[in-house]
Amino acid sequence: MRRFIAVSCMCGTLLAGAACSSPAADEKNPAYTNEKDAGPDFAVQGEYAGKLKSDGKEQDYGAQVIAHGDGKFRLELFKGGLPGAGWKRGGDQVRIDGQTKDGATTFTGTKISAKIAGDAMSVADSGGAALGTLKKTVRKSPTLGMKPPEGAIVLFDGSSADKFDGGRMTDDKLLMVGCKTKQEFKDYTLHLEFRTPFMPKSFEQQRGNSGMYLNHRYEVQILDSFGLKGASNECGGLYSVAEPIVNMCLPPLSWQTYDVEFTAAVYDNAGKKTKAARATVKHNGVVIADNLELKHTPGGAPNEEPGIGPIFLQNHGNPVHFRNIWIVEKK
Repeated sequence: MRRFIAVSCMCGTLLAGAACSSPAADEKNPAYTNEKDAGPDFAVQGEYAGKLKSDGKEQDYGAQVIAHGDGKFRLELFKGGLPGAGWKRGGDQVRIDGQTKDGATTFTGTKISAKIAGDAMSVADSGGAALGTLKKTVRKSPTLGMKPPEGAIVLFDGSSADKFDGGRMTDDKLLMVGCKTKQEFKDYTLHLEFRTPFMPKSFEQQRGNSGMYLNHRYEVQILDSFGLKGASNECGGLYSVAEPIVNMCLPPLSWQTYDVEFTAAVYDNAGKKTKAARATVKHNGVVIADNLELKHTPGGAPNEEPGIGPIFLQNHGNPVHFRNIWIVEKK
C-alpha cells in the first residue's frame, strides 16, 4: 500500500493574514515523507554530473531530473556543472521533457537526447552521436549536522519541542511546521535543517511549502523548488524581497541547511527606522543572500517595528520537517 500524509492548511493560526493556497495531500496528490514509499519515479529523480563533449572538447555538465508524477519528468541540463558547483545563474541551460516507458526514461529535444539507465544518464546529439555519460550524484550540505558552538541556544535537538509555541514532533522526533520560538531574539547566527516531502503531482507553491521567518517578519522561503529558476517565492528566496543568487535546492527528502547571519533594523528614540534589517543566508553551504537589505516584510507578516521577535516556522499545509536548530545571539 502506498503511504502518504494527509494534511490540512493551518498557516493562519500563528501568522494572521498569511495566504494559504496549498491543498491537502490525498491519494491523487500524495506527499511522501520517506524514500521507501516514494515509488519508482523517486529513484529516477535527482542530480547527475560528469563531462560531455561540447564545442569540440569535454566540458563539465550537471543535470537535474524532476519528477512530475506517473512516469513523467523534466530534465534541466547545465553547462559548467550543477547549480552552485560550476553553473551560475544566467549560464547555458537546456530543458527537455521526458517519460519512463518500458523501463527506460528518455528525453528527446531538438538538439540533444538523453536516456537514464540505473544511475547513469547517456547523452547524445540530434544525430544520435554519443556526447558522454553523467553519473547520479548525491550532494550534501557541508553544514549538515553542525554542532552548536559554545554559548549557543539549542532550540531543537529531537528531545523536546518545548521551546516552541505550538511545537509538535513526529514519531521519529522531527519538528513539525506551525510553531514559533517562545524566546525572542534581535541579532544572531541561526542554523536550521529542513526536509521537504516528495510531492510529484504537485507544482510550484503547492510542493513542499513552508517558511522560516526571521524575527517573525522576514521570510526565507522553504519550498521544493528543485529544478526551478530560483524566484523570490521559491526555496532560498527572501519572500517578495529578493531571489536567491543561485537556486541551491536539493531534491525532495534530502536534508538541507539554512545558515543565517541576521541583524535587526535600527530605530531612533522617535521610532524612526535609521537602518534596515540585513541578512546573509547560506543554503546548503552556498551564499544565496549576501548582506541583503530587507526593505520590507512580505504580505501577511507583522509590520516592521522596534524590538525583538521569534523564529517562526510556517504551516502551509505540507509535511515539511525540521531538526538541529540552534542560535547564537550577538551582543
